[in-house]
Amino acid sequence: MSIIRCTTCQHIYPANGTPFCCPECGGIFDFDSASDFDPARVDTSLPGLWRFRSAFSLPENAPTISLGEGMTPLVWDQLNGRLVGFKLEYLNPTGSYKDRGSAVLVSQLAARGVREAVEDSSGNAGASFAAYAARAGMRARVYVPESASGPKRIQIERYGADLKPIPGPRSAAAHAVLEEARRGVPYASHAYLPFGLEGIATIAYEIWQQAGEIGTVIAPVGHGGLLLGILRGYAALLHGGHVQKIPYLVGVQAAACAPMVLAFAQGLSAMDQAGEGSTVAEGVRVKKPIRGAALLNAIHPGDGTFLGIQEEEILPAARELAQRGLYVEPTSALVWAAFRQLSGKIPEPAILVLTGSGFKAQSFTY
Repeated sequence: MSIIRCTTCQHIYPANGTPFCCPECGGIFDFDSASDFDPARVDTSLPGLWRFRSAFSLPENAPTISLGEGMTPLVWDQLNGRLVGFKLEYLNPTGSYKDRGSAVLVSQLAARGVREAVEDSSGNAGASFAAYAARAGMRARVYVPESASGPKRIQIERYGADLKPIPGPRSAAAHAVLEEARRGVPYASHAYLPFGLEGIATIAYEIWQQAGEIGTVIAPVGHGGLLLGILRGYAALLHGGHVQKIPYLVGVQAAACAPMVLAFAQGLSAMDQAGEGSTVAEGVRVKKPIRGAALLNAIHPGDGTFLGIQEEEILPAARELAQRGLYVEPTSALVWAAFRQLSGKIPEPAILVLTGSGFKAQSFTY
């Protein structure tokens, strides 16, 4: 069974409390192995992704905090004769894939007695956490950069969370929330806490059920939890003998803020050289990805790659997707721009993860 440990000193995550980093050394917590996935234990009587509950490391008495997340459609299309599938994660309850992680994360927090928590986000994770906290009867406070899109900020407030806009870049909101966390307020971080990775892994289980063996998965990368969760899901499938190999994995960032692209090419230390430039793909404007080291340890040349998309390509890619009936925010459009560059050079078929709804970004002109 997978155990949560500090990746630096191997300290086991405590049974009580919710530390966001290791109290012994300050390291990052993560699962030490892939989840146990057994198709025979999938319970189709449970809603959405909760049919995979047997693969989650939740206590038996943990509540099921659900809004119907998961089991999103996989829609097929072609580009220049190349088969491509779109995993419509923007159809989750709050309009983004973040709901998969939030459902498991908030259920874990509730099982540990948390009644109030803080989070930071560029928008989607904050909105998702606010919704699931409301569902659980938990007080939520969410820090966002002042530049976060208006619809996301409104969404957070309407779920009843206390919205804290912070001047400056995305990193400023992260610094602000850490001040509260260090005072002892539970920090429901989608980036630091590993619990939500098990929810995100269900994307892989669903793609396997919907399409069988596939060649490539392309996903946006901010803190790296989405791509890492998908990788962990496929690792569980591989360990169980349900697939022959993990698909080729492509992580996509905006060129204006592309630390993983630099790190993949030059090593982890090169991440510090990345800028935090302005981009319409606000969901991936993360200068220091929390899960960056885990991704680099798992994805090597030949297993996948990381790609930066120039700013002038992002909104046209969103417009092209809309003209195919897929209305997504600019961050999601990164994967289409990447596929256009890589088509014919990557294993087929490719699955593109469309992460966030276009209704969250209506200030942009496509």
